[in-house]
Amino acid sequence: MPRSRPTRVTALVALLLAAATACGDAGELQGAGPTETAVSPDKLWPSLTPASRPAYEIGEVNREAVKGVTVPGGDLRDVNPVEVVRKEIAKSRGDYEGADAPYRDTGRLMADCAKGAGHGKCPVLRPYYRDLTGDGRPELTLGFRLLPGKTTAVRVYTVEKDRLVQVMSWDDAVSAVELARRSVIIRSPSEVAGYEYRLQWTWDADQKAMLLTHDEMLRTGPRKKKTPSPSPSHPASPSRSTSPSGSHSASPSASTP
Repeated sequence: MPRSRPTRVTALVALLLAAATACGDAGELQGAGPTETAVSPDKLWPSLTPASRPAYEIGEVNREAVKGVTVPGGDLRDVNPVEVVRKEIAKSRGDYEGADAPYRDTGRLMADCAKGAGHGKCPVLRPYYRDLTGDGRPELTLGFRLLPGKTTAVRVYTVEKDRLVQVMSWDDAVSAVELARRSVIIRSPSEVAGYEYRLQWTWDADQKAMLLTHDEMLRTGPRKKKTPSPSPSHPASPSRSTSPSGSHSASPSASTP
């Protein structure tokens, strides 16, 4: 006679209990303690009239077709990244040409890009190709140094009907750039010691552009250890007091209002 369902369940429960007991004996499992009570957020100024429009224009959607660059066949690997940067420079020659131009060294070093991006003194960095829109075709992520200075321009391009379209643009002091699924993550140094900015742009199918979806300030170094209080039987010896030279605040250049 075949075993009944209750008999099989009972045997399974006994097996699980035996395994749990064995794990408890070997690893000495202990309770994690009481769970912290969840607290709902407090809404401030409930009588305040909600804003209906933004106070500042911060360029939430960056989307622009690049004139003079076509992508026959839709393969961005056939596009010369150096030529793309040259097109951007041509739109703002005053920033790149002349002794007083803020990015004069970038304009000058573009002449060293004959071997392509990422070679020699060429300010255009090695390009990367990753499908960021989910259409099965890779987008072009490129960067170029804005010299003199320590700023890097990061751009993302896609293809629409054989047209090159810029869908993300950001200039900042960059410590790292990452691609993760449909996102571009830029890490930038902060003026606050032990912290960095982490900004994330994610592809939005409705806007057909990369939108700034996360803007965070994160700790990167270990927390400072608390100095133990002196023992009552051994009072601390007097020392000269010092005052801080000034306060430190985070730079707003990489944050959004």
